[in-house]
Parts: sequence; C-alpha cells; structure tokens
Amino acid sequence: MSDLQRSFAKVKLAGLPAEPPLPPTVTIEENQLAEEDTDELQALPEPEQDEDSSSASSASSASSTGTIRPNSKHLFARPTGFVYLLYLPSQQEITKVLTRTSIQGATTDLSLLLAMTSLNPLPWTDYFTQEYYLDIVHPDETVIHHAYVKLPGPKGPLFVLHHGAGSSGLSFALFAAELLKALPNCGVVSVDARGHGETVVKTPNGEIKGEPYDLSLDVLSSDLTNTVKLLQARLGWPELPNMVLVGHSLGGPIVTDVAWKGTLGHSVLGYAVLDVVEGSAMDALQKMNSYLATRPKTFPSLASGIEWQKQHPFSHFAQQHLRTYLMTEHYWENWFTGLSRKFLEAKGGKLLILAGTDRLDKELMIGQMQGKYQLQVFPDAGHFIQEDQPARTAMVVADFYHRNDRSALVLPPKVGEMLKPEHK
Repeated sequence: MSDLQRSFAKVKLAGLPAEPPLPPTVTIEENQLAEEDTDELQALPEPEQDEDSSSASSASSASSTGTIRPNSKHLFARPTGFVYLLYLPSQQEITKVLTRTSIQGATTDLSLLLAMTSLNPLPWTDYFTQEYYLDIVHPDETVIHHAYVKLPGPKGPLFVLHHGAGSSGLSFALFAAELLKALPNCGVVSVDARGHGETVVKTPNGEIKGEPYDLSLDVLSSDLTNTVKLLQARLGWPELPNMVLVGHSLGGPIVTDVAWKGTLGHSVLGYAVLDVVEGSAMDALQKMNSYLATRPKTFPSLASGIEWQKQHPFSHFAQQHLRTYLMTEHYWENWFTGLSRKFLEAKGGKLLILAGTDRLDKELMIGQMQGKYQLQVFPDAGHFIQEDQPARTAMVVADFYHRNDRSALVLPPKVGEMLKPEHK
C-alpha cells in the first residue's frame, strides 16, 4: 500500500465515530455497563500497515468493514449492524484528482473522491427532469427515439447532446448538471442513438429489430434531426429555440453533419465537437481490433464492470461498449471521412475540445491558424472529456454559447430608418 493510499484511508477512517473496539470475551450488555462508568472516548486504532507494500500497491481497491454499537452516551453514533464499505482508489486516481483540484481550484473535484466509495449506479433523475419516447414511422421501420430532457426556460437556449459509439445519452449526465449551473435558464436534450440506450427500432410488424443496425452517418444524422423535430411537435413549440449542438466522439461527425446540411435551420447557433478529428480517428480505428481482443467481452454485474473500468481506464481512442465497435467496423470510414472539411464549412460557431494537440490533422491546423474555430485543449483529460472534466467542459461550452448568442446583439438601424423624421 502506497503512502498516498494510506493517507487517504486515514482521512476516511478519521471521519468515523470514535468508538473503541469491543473485547472478544465481553458481551454487548457487559460492555454497555462498563461504558456507563466512564465518559472518555478512545480513538480508533491506526490501520495496520502492510509489510508487503509492493503487493498491496498492485491492487487498486480494498474494503474495510466494522460494526458500531451505540449507547446512551453517544446518541449520534451509527446504528448497530451498519457496515462500512470503503473503496480505496489507486494512487494514480488520487493523484489525478488532487492535481486537478490544485490546478483548477474546483471544489467539485472533491466529490469525485467521495464518489469513489461507491460503485452503485445513480438514477438518471439526478441529472435530468424528464425522458421522452418519440415515435417516427418509416416505410420499412418504426424508430422510437429516446432522449433525456430538461426543458429550457423562457427564451433559454437548447443544448442538443449526442454521445459516442457504445455509450448513451447518460454519458452527458455530469456535463448537463454543470451546464445547468452555468446557464440555469437553458434546456438540455441528450439523445440515445439507435442501437444504444433506450432507443428502439421495430419492423413493420411491430417486432423489435436486432443487430445489425443501420448506423451509417446519414441515418444517424437524420435520427438526430427527427428527434429534435419530434420533441418540438410534442411540446407544441411554434419554432425551435436557439440551439447549440454538442457531440462526443462519434457524436462529433453527427452534429457536424446536421449543421453542415442545415436540417435544423437557422436555430443552430453553433456546434461543439469533443475529442474527435478525422485524421487521428482513422489512425486509431486501424488499431481497434487488436485492442478489443485484450478486453473482456462480458461482466457478471454492472458494478463489476464499473470496477474493472476504474482499474483499467480506456485509452484515448477507445470507448466503453466493445461489442458496438465490432459490429460497426464497416461504418468507421463513413463516420469520419470528410469530417474536417464539413466542420470548417458548416454554418455557425465552431468549437473543438481535445484531450491533446496531437489530434489535430492538417486541415484543422490550417483552419485554427486562420481563426475559423475555437480550440480548447484539456491535456489532463481522457477521451471522455465531458465525464473526466464536466465542470470545465460546461464552462467552455457556456462561454461558447454567450459569444454566439444572436439575441445579445444590438444592430444599428438601417439607413432608411435613420432618414425617417423621428431619427432627424
């Protein structure tokens, strides 16, 4: 066990009630009688030091359990039978969080350390207020689009979020929560692509379609447009609010294609692409099959999958759902070819957030030098930028919206208006 891990464990144990351990030969009743004769509290014993630090440091998690028995002197002690389960992060994980805290001064990173004590999944209602199932009937299929939603306030903007391959709309949960802190009046729509999350495709007979799904760029781009328009019709909006499209990984080419085609009209103020560019994506995908061969195909439970992910963080080009990559290999070139050109040509503000400058290809480097788009680099983030640094990502996206918000512009009067008597 490393010194940093021991320090973390001591901090966690120091917050527990200061109850002395019970002698093994003393019953609960005898112990309570003895405690009535003294008001002194003994400190918890220091955790035992591992002699074999090399073997302890190789494990990235540990658990400790203890039973606390309250008495009349300690009314705020934890009840009998309470079990403490302590997840002990690896030294690398703790160092990363502490480094981020010291660099950014973000108090939200402290919650990351506390969140490491549990592997239980959190409900989506902690981050969104509603979910919608939106049906659209095509000649050969019916698609039931699913989206997590927080509706905008009066004249508030709408942020449309699209996840990457193998993820779901919930990959933007932390980001959405932080964005709502920065822009309380805004709305958020985080979609599930077909073959992901809760979105379902049915045959004309009403049977649910299985694999393989049509995940071509044109289909996914059309799905995103349809989801937004179906939501507009469901809510009775006479027109779409001002929107910012945000796409992570595969979602980047999708939102870029929507903006490039103009299928959502002039309501799109701009679009943001998170950690994907054409050149590096194509290079990385060539290595994907060999990479996936080293990964488990299944996990016995959701918690075990989360634990494995924490112990084996994915590299910058890999994603969570391995099966999705294997069944979509023939779409990879279709997704990313021409991305840089479309990104630079589409109308609206342009934001590119990367985890490293090495991802820029030639077209984007030239475009960046010409000032055609805003570039932000988070060198201490992994591929899932919006999950690794949700607060920082939300701040950048919120600032991007402010700089492209047309409602904030005050245009000078036209020449004809200036010549009218009231202007003389």
